[in-house]
Amino acid sequence: MDLKTKNAENKKARTGMHEIDMTNGPLFGKMMLFTFPLMITALLQLIFNAADMIVAGRYSPNGAASISAIGSTLAVINLVIALVTGCSVGTNVVVAEHIGAQKPKQVSRSVHTSITFSLLLGAALGLLGILISRPILVKMGTPEEVLPLALLYIRIYFAGLPVLSLYNFGSGVLRAIGDTRRPMIYLLIAGILNVIMNLFFVIVMNLDVTGVALATTLSQCVSAALVIGSLIRAKESYHFSPRQMGIDAFTLKKIIHVGVPAGLQTALFSLSNILIQSSINSFGVTVIAGNSAAQSIGTFVNTASQSTGHAATTFASQNYGAKKFDRNNRVLATSLVVTTLLSLLLGVPATVFGRQFLGIYTTDQGAIEAGLVRMLFMCLPHFIGGWMNAVCGVMRGIGYEVLPMIVSLVGACLLRIVWIYTVFGVFHTLPVLYASYPVTWSLTAAAHLLCFFLLRKRAYAVRGRR
Repeated sequence: MDLKTKNAENKKARTGMHEIDMTNGPLFGKMMLFTFPLMITALLQLIFNAADMIVAGRYSPNGAASISAIGSTLAVINLVIALVTGCSVGTNVVVAEHIGAQKPKQVSRSVHTSITFSLLLGAALGLLGILISRPILVKMGTPEEVLPLALLYIRIYFAGLPVLSLYNFGSGVLRAIGDTRRPMIYLLIAGILNVIMNLFFVIVMNLDVTGVALATTLSQCVSAALVIGSLIRAKESYHFSPRQMGIDAFTLKKIIHVGVPAGLQTALFSLSNILIQSSINSFGVTVIAGNSAAQSIGTFVNTASQSTGHAATTFASQNYGAKKFDRNNRVLATSLVVTTLLSLLLGVPATVFGRQFLGIYTTDQGAIEAGLVRMLFMCLPHFIGGWMNAVCGVMRGIGYEVLPMIVSLVGACLLRIVWIYTVFGVFHTLPVLYASYPVTWSLTAAAHLLCFFLLRKRAYAVRGRR
């Protein structure tokens, strides 16, 4: 074997350590290999906020007020995160499609446009969030006794949005090649640092919610630096060079065309959650605290369905780019199986041991009882939400960006608003309020599935002519 051949094989082996061949071979094992690290990554990202709430609730002198302050901001923060992570799906889809079509120049152009856009997007959303956070929290009915603490926490969080955006877009590039392992490792490192800084800032420095917000922002800087460093060190087409940063108008248009509808779609769920949070605020501080803790636990369960949705998008995009259309039908079926298994893996223990999990966040028995109600309706049936995300992910991967957003607008947002002002308006109880989730998940999943079967042939015909 000559030196040139040996070097080529070594390069291929190094590349294969991080990449998954999505266009050939069995799907289930590869999708699990892709999804599981992605799910762990999402779980680690949630540890940032969970650690904030646990440390604030247990070690802050304000106790319940601090955990309520952080909890009252979750719906707004999740809305903004949804926009950022949703827009990063545009990077994931565009890069994956170019990789599937074997177009290295377009891959490089997409990477540099995405990283530049991520910083601009994060800065714009962060500034806007800082300016309008107070009127939003007041409009949501945040109690006066926790409003100052809530404002401190959310404004520091918004100041760190550029690095959060950078991490998500950089991870979107790595996901496009099938690499979900390195973002998981990077976030694990940042998560450990976050917990350590939380304890230091709150217990030693006595900074309360300011300390936990600073810890989260600083740890996100670490995870973003590690992701960008991996792209800089890459030798393949997805290599990132800071000197080549800039916006290619045509590429940005494609990323926005996919990413903005995906971001808005994800944000619609968070928007409806803001309305539900406003309804929960009417039950008082104890219920707010219990809901905040249960919401944090439920968000961990939600990572299974969200991760499978991202996996479905990436696999569908690569096969769509490679014009392997029949394989995308199998991608959908496999995604439904994977999301069901992973959702039950997280949802069943969360429901069975709900009291113990809630006890990690708070010792208030009233708050724990209120949190158990939410977990019963949110954690056990969450696989239905996974079906919704899986079908939606495949639809986005085969070129339908706006339609899933519209379906989600009607199913996840408008129907929940109708539920709040009709059913909940008549039966003003927590179980009735929380029942809106599984009901709207079911209806939206059915609508997405119908759209896929009606429109898939049309999408494949369009791609086949390119």
